[in-house]
Amino acid sequence: MKKYIVISLLILTPFTFVVAQQTQKPPLHGKNWMAITGKPLAATAGSIVFQKGGNAVDAACAMLAATCTMWDVLSWGGETQALIYNPNTKKVIAISAMGVAPTGATPEFFKNKGLNYPPEYGPLAATTPGTPGGICYMLATYGKLSLKEVLQPAMDLAAGYPIEAQTANSIERAKQRIKEWPYSKKVFLPHAGQKREAPEAGEIFVQKDLLNTLTKMVDAEQNALKNGKSRAEAIWAAYDRFYTGDIADEFVRGAQEQGGLITKQDLANWKPVEEETTHVNYKGIDVYKLQPWTQGPAMLQALNILENFDLKSMGYNSTRYMHTVYQAMNLSFADRDFYYGDPRFATNQPIKGLLSKEYAKQRAGQINFVSNNPLAGPGDPYPFEGKQNPFTALLKSKGILFANDTVKSKGSAIPAHDARITQNILPPTLDPEYMDRMWRGTTSVEAADKEGWVVSITPSGGWVPACIAGNTGVGMSQRMQSFVLDSAQNPFNVVAPGKRPRVTLTPSLAMKDGKPFLAFAVQGGDTQDQNLLQFFLNIVEFGMTVQEATEAANINSNQLWLSLGGTKLEDRKPKPGSMIVNSNVSEWVRKELRSMGYSLTFEDRSSGPINAILFDWKHGSLWGGSSNHGEDYGIAW
Repeated sequence: MKKYIVISLLILTPFTFVVAQQTQKPPLHGKNWMAITGKPLAATAGSIVFQKGGNAVDAACAMLAATCTMWDVLSWGGETQALIYNPNTKKVIAISAMGVAPTGATPEFFKNKGLNYPPEYGPLAATTPGTPGGICYMLATYGKLSLKEVLQPAMDLAAGYPIEAQTANSIERAKQRIKEWPYSKKVFLPHAGQKREAPEAGEIFVQKDLLNTLTKMVDAEQNALKNGKSRAEAIWAAYDRFYTGDIADEFVRGAQEQGGLITKQDLANWKPVEEETTHVNYKGIDVYKLQPWTQGPAMLQALNILENFDLKSMGYNSTRYMHTVYQAMNLSFADRDFYYGDPRFATNQPIKGLLSKEYAKQRAGQINFVSNNPLAGPGDPYPFEGKQNPFTALLKSKGILFANDTVKSKGSAIPAHDARITQNILPPTLDPEYMDRMWRGTTSVEAADKEGWVVSITPSGGWVPACIAGNTGVGMSQRMQSFVLDSAQNPFNVVAPGKRPRVTLTPSLAMKDGKPFLAFAVQGGDTQDQNLLQFFLNIVEFGMTVQEATEAANINSNQLWLSLGGTKLEDRKPKPGSMIVNSNVSEWVRKELRSMGYSLTFEDRSSGPINAILFDWKHGSLWGGSSNHGEDYGIAW
């Protein structure tokens, strides 16, 4: 690919780009609209809806529906988290379409089954489905087109599409578990009894039950329109059919038949929610995230900490830069692991203190620039909102002491019964199962249009191997596993009926000078806000183009509690000093990092996959970046 030249984008960043580096994929350019997501056909779905006259919300919903239908590490029974910029109100909106724990989902229920966490797979891993409701809410409230128009690409895919090798092979690898669930076996294994039971790459993959479910939703909408209902009222009629009608009946029947807890009342009680964002200002740029039922504010905390340092002078991916970013993430994720959870179930969650600049300055002062701190634990944000910490005794029992509003780490944030690992006995490489839990993926959806609508979504749930609920064709969520059962690990994220788990899913929007600046998101479990943090810094501090920033090498920290996978505390506990770095890191930097107490694991690609849209207000155009690995793809016009 030839190098390209970018001249004088001062309006976007404080730097002037002279000659950009060669990238493995070209940047996207558009004037009217842009659609980026995790599958090429799903990006095409977004373009189809744009060409029908839809706005970015319509296109984003079409891409979301398509990725669910294509099992892009999610399904229709999963969850949706979105940020939307409304050009009419000039505000960023947060949408929670995260399902909740069902009736009977208590710590005692799971402990009586001998579990340390809710299970990874199967009907007991399921929260109530959120994505159908999220699509209906976003369309009815902020879209322009009908549900029929927006779902048509997904319905065409459900009727049959040539399945990609990545998904087909994932099904084949997971076929033994899939066989445990009769409705999943019916959908995923069309060649049951043969050597290869999953579809072959390129085979037309048909999902009759899912097509029937989507058809029922569209029929409900169209019947409502014929009866004189408005566009929005008709979309809500489709919503009602899914959550309270015959679709709900079959979903609940199929879930309970296979041992699940979800009831008809659970579906009826759940609703998508529009709520306040969290945000911080980093050097004149306002960065927006969802509330701390996601991990999103951890990136905001890290930005606040890093604002205290001259990162640009350190140099991109220098030893000092990587160490500083790693330490900031350690502190932010230690707070995430203890203080984050569903704020609807808490009256004393210290989000104001956690996101205060003063608290960040205190945390920045705790960074040791000589070596890694393997004992970094949660801080005390309560004084920064004029309160006393109600968990002082609990934190002291974990070895964390507070004195004069300054944290002194006298021990580990790891509970005593699980504190066997130190930086001195880390293996030089990480086992594949751990890495799968660390990076366990989802997809992302980014859309923007010339009217000014901007959408960033990180949906997930119901990935292969998924337990399908009856004859709906809908794979159930597996997000229950992100709850904890012990308040000593996180008092805000203990499972309870009606509660949202603290998820890794974290769409992002940034504003500059009152205008959209950047929409960005990434898949990858606990690495999401790590990669998004560095992607953002790549643009703002180091002047990279958006495509360069999606491909640039990042580091990942394993010094955190994993949010997904495993059935034992052993599977999820932090690995202090463990750092994933790019294989291109020089021998000298490797030597320096090891001397600072790091155990290094090397990956050829350590950055993503990230999808993003950057707004060039000087030229009236859009710049798109899409990961250089995986199947992420974008289309613009």
